[in-house]
Amino acid sequence: MSRENVDLVRSIWTAWERGDLSAVDWADPAVEYVIGDGPVAGRWKGLAEMAKAGRENVEAWDDLRFEVDEYRELDGERVLVLYRYTGRGRNSGLELAQLRAEGVGLFHVRDGRVTRVIQYWDRERGLAELGLASTSRPVE
Repeated sequence: MSRENVDLVRSIWTAWERGDLSAVDWADPAVEYVIGDGPVAGRWKGLAEMAKAGRENVEAWDDLRFEVDEYRELDGERVLVLYRYTGRGRNSGLELAQLRAEGVGLFHVRDGRVTRVIQYWDRERGLAELGLASTSRPVE
């Protein structure tokens, strides 16, 4: 198993938790980005498309923040991230705290680059659709 992959994903999330979504040097140029649910669900390919989708997703919210609960190394190429988020709907004013605000992300890493990111706003739905048991081994 690759501790380097967990460290890479941790560095990505550390930047995201600070609100810095600008860096993409961690991503393969042909990265596949998938959002399985939420306000802007879809599938995008490449750095430019991933950045555009990320901006659209973030722009739907005011003061959107992420906080990682746990990293799980699934195998030599996949890292699962369980996280919580807070914010307020830009148009609706809905507070995410009023909802079940727990998400999941799955990062596929090959040769030090992320080749695929799959995210779900709803953690349980995401784990179910990804076919992952919530008992996977946590990484400290």
